[in-house]
Amino acid sequence: MTTTNDGTAAEDSGAHPRFAEALRELGLADVHGRIRRFPDATRTAAEAAAALGCELSQICKSLIFAADGVPVLVLMDGASRVDVELVRQELGAGKVTRAKVELVRETTGYAIGGVPPFGHRTRTRVLADRSLLGHDIVWAAAGTPYTVFPMEPKTLVAHAGATLVDVRELTA
Repeated sequence: MTTTNDGTAAEDSGAHPRFAEALRELGLADVHGRIRRFPDATRTAAEAAAALGCELSQICKSLIFAADGVPVLVLMDGASRVDVELVRQELGAGKVTRAKVELVRETTGYAIGGVPPFGHRTRTRVLADRSLLGHDIVWAAAGTPYTVFPMEPKTLVAHAGATLVDVRELTA
């Protein structure tokens, strides 16, 4: 068992304590029982999909970008890449780049490879690519590279406070 900030016991699911607290605050305590913990890190979408035995596109990647220096979270299916030009256009920004490791940790409170779609240290603008809606369930990081949780995509997008957009890189 672990203890939450208010001193109550929380199920030790292996999720990051901040994420476990976010689940509780959002009324999603039932998600704790569905969190999967792996003995080896699943830092990439491909590693997570292999460990779960699901399609790569069923993994929800939580990626931090810097739009004119301001952090923005993009939720993308694991089989796709983010088109930074489409993100730039969506945000009306001058320049969008992948965030540096320090900015990811500072903004979210989590390490790359374990960033969940919500429960971050700071409030950040969130964009979710519509490709996530193509599945009944997607899997996302639970705050560590060793843990993931399943959720219906529309519910995940709602709890992340995300705006649905089309920012997936189109392949030729």
